[in-house]
Amino acid sequence: MSKRGYAASKKLLSGLIGAPIAHSASPAMHERAAEGLGLRGHYQLIEVAGADAAGLRLMLEGVRRLGFAGVNVTFPYKEAVVPLLDELAPGAAAMGAVNTVVVSDGRLIGHNTDTTGFARAVAPLLAPSGNAVAVIGTGGVGKAIAFALASLDVTDIRIFDSEPARAEKLAALLVKQGGARVAASVEDALDGATGLVNGTPVGMLPNRETPVAPTLLRQNLWVADAVYSPLITPLLAAAQAKGARIMTGRELAIYQAADAFELFTGLAPSTEIMGEAFDGVMAARSPAYHAA
Repeated sequence: MSKRGYAASKKLLSGLIGAPIAHSASPAMHERAAEGLGLRGHYQLIEVAGADAAGLRLMLEGVRRLGFAGVNVTFPYKEAVVPLLDELAPGAAAMGAVNTVVVSDGRLIGHNTDTTGFARAVAPLLAPSGNAVAVIGTGGVGKAIAFALASLDVTDIRIFDSEPARAEKLAALLVKQGGARVAASVEDALDGATGLVNGTPVGMLPNRETPVAPTLLRQNLWVADAVYSPLITPLLAAAQAKGARIMTGRELAIYQAADAFELFTGLAPSTEIMGEAFDGVMAARSPAYHAA
């Protein structure tokens, strides 16, 4: 079915591949967005832990054959799906990570809306010039964050990963985008930084750890976290206590979902409706929830 065909058929099937994903707000966001455009949308969670390449290939073949407009892909499969797809959009190919797979004329095409979504979310935190941003974690989302910062002309990107080889690999990928420096430690990455982004799953429930020691945080540092469950992670709570500006994972979650929805359908969804759906999911989990 062509993208424009969704408006005529009024039906939309999409989903999410990853593990663990029971906490995901994506079904609510995508289904409410579809409703707002007069479509009947169903967003299927496809949670399979420990899938190897053969298992992922089977899941993707199901997506290809069962009428899906496409699927999102999350931890731990954003990089593993890359060689299993028929085609990659330029941005996804450059970073070697995919969070959105579109089915188009029977072909599986990989995109990365974490990059476009994070760029939209973080732009208000950046100064007109002189930004120095530390990115912790160089997996699928960390890659997307680094590429997003490069797209916003941040020329001083410091990347750190507990596996130095992964950081070196990302730095090599960023050469054509302006480059990045591999930091020897978290302390090194934060030395003189104006911003900090957690691109790891550390802090996602049930984990209550932080990838950065609170003693390294300071008031003149903005701090962002890709994790949104909980919305205020241990890292963000520590940053707030220091008086730092923070950005929760809310905006990234909403904007990447909106960009993926448009890729699935060719229709631009309401980010306001998607935001309301996200807030509804979070409030149902915690009566004390307030959107940041």
